[in-house]
Amino acid sequence: MATPHNTAEKGDFAKTVLMPGDPLRAKYIAEHYIENPKLVNNVRGVQGYTGTYKGVPVSVMASGMGMPSMAIYSYELFNFYGVENILRVGSAGAVSMELKVRDIVLGQGACTSSSMQDNFGVNGHFAPIGSWDLLKCAADICEERKLRYKAGNLISSDIFYNDDPSFNQPFVNLGALAVEMEAAALYMNAARAGKRALAICTISDHILTGEATSAEERQNTFNEMMELALEVAVRMNDK
Repeated sequence: MATPHNTAEKGDFAKTVLMPGDPLRAKYIAEHYIENPKLVNNVRGVQGYTGTYKGVPVSVMASGMGMPSMAIYSYELFNFYGVENILRVGSAGAVSMELKVRDIVLGQGACTSSSMQDNFGVNGHFAPIGSWDLLKCAADICEERKLRYKAGNLISSDIFYNDDPSFNQPFVNLGALAVEMEAAALYMNAARAGKRALAICTISDHILTGEATSAEERQNTFNEMMELALEVAVRMNDK
């Protein structure tokens, strides 16, 4: 069953996979939350684990940075390993004054200037959106736990260092909340495979105010986001 990027066997991954970008965040989730985690893939150090959370099978594996990397891993999980739900658990930079550092954003949609949609032969502009079932479940849990969150549009960018500082401004003018680099590709793969996906992001820095977290904080302290995604996995297990 191995692929060029995954040495796991069929059945090694649970129905729901949490996908941080950072392999060290995948390791952190496995070690701090997953019961009896088993390393099922470590090609290129992405650290894929499967175990249980509250008795429910769940997996966690890194996606790497950027849409091409996310596109590879999510495609293989959806199409080769029978995964039904992928929850991206990552960081994002706020571009809205309605958000503060460490707030949670649920990616209702993912705007992008990427050419990723060209791979699907779209004659126009596809609007990548998250799964309503996962989004509603996550929002309900946020309300129950009184977490600071907003649902709305993310900007999935191909570029981290951009010569044009105003490049994302048109998306901001249209109400986008935060910038990240993976959600649009994940949503397109989920749509094509008939599966479900949701990006749950913690605001790691605020592009407008300059407030930011450290790399270590991003790796180890975004616990509310991680626990939220794990609870979504539990509640969606029978759906």
